[in-house]
Amino acid sequence: MKSTPTLLLFRTLSPSLVLLPALLGAAPVVAAPGTDWPAYRGPNGDGVTQVSAGKAWDSAGPKQVWKVEANAGFSSVAVSGGVAATLVTRDFEGSATEHCVVLDPATGKELWAAPLKLAKYQGGGDSGTGDNKGGDGPRSTPAISEGKVYVYGSNLDLYCFDAKTGKPIWSKDVAGEYKGKNISWSNATSPVIEGDLVIVGGGGKGAAFLAFDKDRGTLKWKEGDDTITHATPTVSTILGERQVIFFMKSGLTALSPKNGKILWQQPFKFNVSTAASPVVFENLVYCSAGYGVGSAVYEVKKTGSKFETAELWRVEGDGMNNHWSTPVAYDGHLYGIFGFKKYGEAPLKCVDLRTGKENWSKDGFGPGNVVIAKDKVIALSDKGELVMVEPKPDAYNELARADVLDGKCWSTPTLSGGFIFARSTKEAACFAVAP
Repeated sequence: MKSTPTLLLFRTLSPSLVLLPALLGAAPVVAAPGTDWPAYRGPNGDGVTQVSAGKAWDSAGPKQVWKVEANAGFSSVAVSGGVAATLVTRDFEGSATEHCVVLDPATGKELWAAPLKLAKYQGGGDSGTGDNKGGDGPRSTPAISEGKVYVYGSNLDLYCFDAKTGKPIWSKDVAGEYKGKNISWSNATSPVIEGDLVIVGGGGKGAAFLAFDKDRGTLKWKEGDDTITHATPTVSTILGERQVIFFMKSGLTALSPKNGKILWQQPFKFNVSTAASPVVFENLVYCSAGYGVGSAVYEVKKTGSKFETAELWRVEGDGMNNHWSTPVAYDGHLYGIFGFKKYGEAPLKCVDLRTGKENWSKDGFGPGNVVIAKDKVIALSDKGELVMVEPKPDAYNELARADVLDGKCWSTPTLSGGFIFARSTKEAACFAVAP
């Protein structure tokens, strides 16, 4: 086991390299426990936070606190313990290289940055073009836990850094050490923190699922012979048992985080790419994929210690599916952006999770992403609009809308301590929305 990262080089970068500081309002304070957004899809990995998004903003939009350059990529912003982390592409020794960049969430000032590996994505396209139909750059979101930042790069390279200083603590080359094989457009999954573990997929035979001690990097368990997709796994408690659900090429696989034991598996069609994470509500698991695959909900049942699944409903094709925009479950309904390759047009929908019935649909969002902030849907459209909507199944009710970012937004907005953090292929920003 390696005890230090196999980095190209680590260096602390000058705050002057943050090109667009804009201190335009009251700075965020360090969030209280439970109000952070420490990882992809929030504090519980389900896209929901109990942090309020405040009242609907007026025509001027939410109050911008700061805005900085964030070049290329679709990584979201994780915020916890007084730091904000995301992944970008920067030049390093003459080559485009992924970097983990950590900012002060109060000011946007860059605290440190670490180069990872070369940025290669098998032809994702030019993120600078105006058609919004492609783009290269890191897709994974860092995770922050107990003073450490965890990063899973596009090259299946897993890192642990000290959150305040950027000091490398440990790293794992999953492709090299566990015979992992990357996929088209490269890894997009984010690391999952569960207790004292950091969990990822991507190893080869016998190591498709991997769990490491989050402090020391030692292997805790490995399991499976499957192939990862671009979908980040989901951790949830179903029928009293904690489980991590991977969306692999073969379909859904749920494992016990304690020991890696496979609890249940559900086949699901794969075609080209699967990128939306599984969504759990009570004992129901929703999954969806583009490229003509469609969506389905499975009921998880348990008899004694044995789990099994049963299909509740399924819709095939690209009409009622999610490409990479994972919806959020709220009071038995899905709120999310549906459709396939509808850049600038894809609708925000409310769908009954138990039946698949569409309650309402509103066009014009494109493949952005949504979260639930206490009792509000917050959507970030692919063209950089923040939109606040009521999470009610009877009708679409838009409360506020504002154009806040330039560039392409395929990332997820995040909330911490009454502030929204949002990211595009050009910039990252913080907005004050609640006291």
